[in-house]
Amino acid sequence: MRAVVPLLVAVPALSALAGLLVRLVGRGSTRTARVVAVGGAAVTVVLAALQWLAPVGTADLPTLGALPLGDLDVPLHLLSDETSGLIALVVALVVLAVQLFTTWYLTTDPRYPQFAATVSLFAAGMLLVVQSADLVLTLVGWEVMGWCSWLLIGHDSERAAARRAAYKAFLVTRVADIGMVVGLVALAVRARSTDLQAVLTAPGADASLTAGLVLVVIGVAGKSGLVPFHDWLPDAMEGPTPASALIHAATMVAAGSYVVARLFPLYAVSDGARTVLAVLAAATMVWASLLAFAQSDLKRMLAYSTLGQVAILLGALAAAPVRVGVAPALGHLVAHAFFKSLLFLAVGWLAVLTGATTLAGMRGRLRGTGALAWSVAIGLAALAGVPPLVGFFTKDTVVDAALEGLHAGGGLRAGVVVVALYATVAL
Repeated sequence: MRAVVPLLVAVPALSALAGLLVRLVGRGSTRTARVVAVGGAAVTVVLAALQWLAPVGTADLPTLGALPLGDLDVPLHLLSDETSGLIALVVALVVLAVQLFTTWYLTTDPRYPQFAATVSLFAAGMLLVVQSADLVLTLVGWEVMGWCSWLLIGHDSERAAARRAAYKAFLVTRVADIGMVVGLVALAVRARSTDLQAVLTAPGADASLTAGLVLVVIGVAGKSGLVPFHDWLPDAMEGPTPASALIHAATMVAAGSYVVARLFPLYAVSDGARTVLAVLAAATMVWASLLAFAQSDLKRMLAYSTLGQVAILLGALAAAPVRVGVAPALGHLVAHAFFKSLLFLAVGWLAVLTGATTLAGMRGRLRGTGALAWSVAIGLAALAGVPPLVGFFTKDTVVDAALEGLHAGGGLRAGVVVVALYATVAL
């Protein structure tokens, strides 16, 4: 079972390489690219399920061997536990759904092989972040997702709006990633190692720890679209619908939340860093929910809802007491991955039928569509937190975690999150 963990990253990476090579063949390349992309995604789901059902339970799975960097220990290890297994399975399922949907959505697009290969590489980057037990590997996966998002958003490169959205996403996230890189370097220098366990167990809660964690929050804010980096995410809707489902569901915007969850023991002893996270999350969830009301385009409305939902789970990480931990946040991450990917794919289907993504253009067009109508209804109800759907329960656990944090001495940090959560749920 130890071999499953590196294969989780290797299989989608090899699928991406094979897809690009297939593109060079020429005749019949689209059909072969479909087999490679969907087959690789299906194998990844099986591997992720195996890890989730029987995790190795260790953070000491070697990859290429340690890097010789003098006094700094860089082991380049992977990890396997219940948390990584669950998130990897969610990511793999969403990627499989996106790859299957793309075979139909881009069926006449001559550049389908490149798109599918980029999706596979994007998945490899996200799964590397999930499986990483080393800050260097985390950063590699983080950067792979950033580059792939630029390619996916700008897939329709002949359109000026798509090119502009791709460059905006790239530039905004690159600027924020300066904070991520410097923050991870600060944490590694403090522990004299990039190994995750060494970083988490390094003694002391000093100014260097707070500075490193705040810089990581800045990087997370860029990828997750928190204020003031929020403007790029709605514009990313210029990319094809499968790209929107991938970026907004369980991959890029959720990667920062997963990184913070992995570093939660450090944030638990750094009230300053958690306060910064709480303020950014609270401002984003309320602001994004308000902006959603002003949207006449359904995809942009869903994009703003993504900002709000990611801010909710980051708010849980900022406010939850140590005894509660990361479970409420990760629970909402999983729920959001499924109902948001469902919504984006369903709306993409509806947009093909109607030829529009505006609310006015789609009005009344769900009548008689059967499964599509039910899919949109279930997805929107889960997004709104209507019982007995999953969104109700995960949002409830987040609110409970924030309230427990307030009663456990979270002070202003927890109070800001609680007020913002109630306002957001109402909106």
